[in-house]
Amino acid sequence: MRILVLSDTHIPRTAPDLPAAIYDEIKKADMVIHAGDFVEKEFYDKLSKMKDLKAVCGNMDALNLRNVLNSKELIKVGKYKIGLIHGYGASADIMETVRREFGKVDAIVFGHSHKPVNTVKDGVLFFNPGSPTDKVFAEYNSYGVIEITDKGITGKIIRLP
Repeated sequence: MRILVLSDTHIPRTAPDLPAAIYDEIKKADMVIHAGDFVEKEFYDKLSKMKDLKAVCGNMDALNLRNVLNSKELIKVGKYKIGLIHGYGASADIMETVRREFGKVDAIVFGHSHKPVNTVKDGVLFFNPGSPTDKVFAEYNSYGVIEITDKGITGKIIRLP
């Protein structure tokens, strides 16, 4: 299974829309995961019409979106469990912060810091795709892809030009 992972899109505040390359990736994906900070519900609605979308709200999301989305979710994909949360608090502690929110999981997808993370710690994949539209806290824009096979779950950060 191929999962396109987004977070911190901040549309339309930071950008009018996603880069075209991401729409090409959505077509190839089996599912889209968004770790919050869509900002406006209209963008959430657009993505949810394109592909199976799993999402949580972020701290910058409008109230009408917060009324639709939870602050965290547990997603089951085959034999794997993925914790999904936007995140909160200081960027330096975010991996520890999001880890406390979930029991036994194989991966935790999060956002908030805008800084890409793709690392395994204590058998758990910590994955933050970064932001495809905002470089306020990161050196580059990015999104992510998670691949799930019988052999495991792996992530890849994709830098945007």
